[in-house]
Amino acid sequence: MRKREYDFWLLFTVLVLLALGTIMVFSASSYTALSTQGNKYHYLIRQVIWVTVGLIAMFVVSNIDYRRIALSSPILLVICVVLLVLVRIPGIGSNVNGSWRWFNFGPASFQPSEFAKIALILFLSFSLSKNSHRLQYFFTGLLPYLMVVGFIDLLLLLEPHKSATLLITMVSAIILFCAGARIWHFIVLGVPAVAGGIYIIMKDAYSMQRILAFWDPFKYPQDIGYQIINSLYAIASGSVFGRGLGKSLQKYLYLPEPHNDFIFSILAEELGFVGALTVVILFMLFIWRGLKIAMNAPDMMGSLIAAGITSLVALEAVINIAVVTSTIPATGMPLPFFSYGGTSLVFLLIAIGILLNISKGASQMPVRSKGIVSESYAGRDVTSRKAGEFDI
Repeated sequence: MRKREYDFWLLFTVLVLLALGTIMVFSASSYTALSTQGNKYHYLIRQVIWVTVGLIAMFVVSNIDYRRIALSSPILLVICVVLLVLVRIPGIGSNVNGSWRWFNFGPASFQPSEFAKIALILFLSFSLSKNSHRLQYFFTGLLPYLMVVGFIDLLLLLEPHKSATLLITMVSAIILFCAGARIWHFIVLGVPAVAGGIYIIMKDAYSMQRILAFWDPFKYPQDIGYQIINSLYAIASGSVFGRGLGKSLQKYLYLPEPHNDFIFSILAEELGFVGALTVVILFMLFIWRGLKIAMNAPDMMGSLIAAGITSLVALEAVINIAVVTSTIPATGMPLPFFSYGGTSLVFLLIAIGILLNISKGASQMPVRSKGIVSESYAGRDVTSRKAGEFDI
């Protein structure tokens, strides 16, 4: 039996996105790096280091059976909880702009919320692959999982880190739905969840400022609307073909930290509508391959992990692009493979490594995941009801 290879198109898309992202980090950060660090290559060098570390981690993980990784997911989740508690303790975690999100280790930092995303995806997929039949019952099936997700959300809100809270909640809901949770449970829960979200936003002055800036950024051009206005200027001035790579004007200290959450604005300014559309198509290709891997995974656990990782990247990309185009209120969501940052990039590539490993075991013919699926895990045959139908 011939050895299965990685999903070529998924790997190709990831490498192209990484290459484009690294180029854009240099282009967007060069002036800021020169003015603040005295070296225009400062952020590029650090990003290349993190890309290298991330790629090594990705290829190592891609050669480890995802079932073995998922088997340790309960331990990973406990470690995740411990880290989220420790990061909030003064003297252990670091406070940056009023948020306790990082552990600082000299020149490097670690953000436990990035680890939490992967740990929770693995844990939910591992547990649901054995207990999905219980999801038809709310109190004995769905509620325990909601409590786990809610506890992680609470720890993230204490940092506070609202964007990570939103993302983790959405990804968890997708995994639960794919595993067979009833849609009417989500509808009933959606009402208090939305009400709670509105309450949290209204109680937080900073969040309310972002809402006001979203509704009318030009009313606050020198204050809360400054960033989104300059983002829109950058996108508009790019026109169809852009100003040219490296020729952005908004990166000259008009758009704060253009190499981070608003890097897509600089991309659109320099490469125009054509460049922005190309990146969107690449993300669509990634999502298509990810969903194909989820549909063709050899077992339910692999299917749920693939769906979780794919939805994680998809939601981050959609939310980031929506923010920089002022389609939704601003939130600190990075653009996958593009935004500058070490922790998020490394853990993202580790997740891609898991996805690549699942693709190696995918069947040649499409699998229509309806009704009963038979799984073999840890030497035992497990039969689970697989609802949510991954058919496309």
